[in-house]
Amino acid sequence: MKTEVIMKRPLFGIEISQKSKTEFLSATDLVRAGNKWRNENNLNDFNLSLWFTQKSTVEFMEELNKKYGVVKISGRGRGVHTWVHPFLFIDIALAISPKLKIETYEWLYDHLLKYRNNSGDSYKKMSGALYNNCSNKSEFADFIKNVAKQIQNACGINSWEEWQKADIETLQKRDRMHENIALLTDILPLNEAVRIGILKS
Repeated sequence: MKTEVIMKRPLFGIEISQKSKTEFLSATDLVRAGNKWRNENNLNDFNLSLWFTQKSTVEFMEELNKKYGVVKISGRGRGVHTWVHPFLFIDIALAISPKLKIETYEWLYDHLLKYRNNSGDSYKKMSGALYNNCSNKSEFADFIKNVAKQIQNACGINSWEEWQKADIETLQKRDRMHENIALLTDILPLNEAVRIGILKS
């Protein structure tokens, strides 16, 4: 999937934003989650701005920059994010709390991005197959919207925002529907291909 999508994923009861394309994560959200945990454990707040100025942080970021290019994108103003490379994100988590680092490792390696991106690719494949077999191209835009709505309903999703929080099982189910529909369009009328493709997933 080429379009950048901002996903929301829970960590310590706080939603962490992540960009699907670059995989950069919101250090701003991480610090909010970390400080919530620190406050609950009678610890002082973690100061991200101060942490970025420490010698060890500056040296680490220089090495990351050499290998990966830009690893930090700072936002300005209220309500904006500071976006960081996943390796830098883990380092921030370690500085906040060893417990948070463990949670972060598990969270980063759950392959959720992989399933989101695969589902985006399978949607394109399904759409292409449906378009190629559609006899009335002028009505295709409405038809594909209806197909997307049927898939959404079958997955128990009610909004775009819920898709961004969907778990791996739901994303895999959506991917199977896309694949099944794409395969069935060559042998069945389109409405029937969609019905069976969803039903068999």
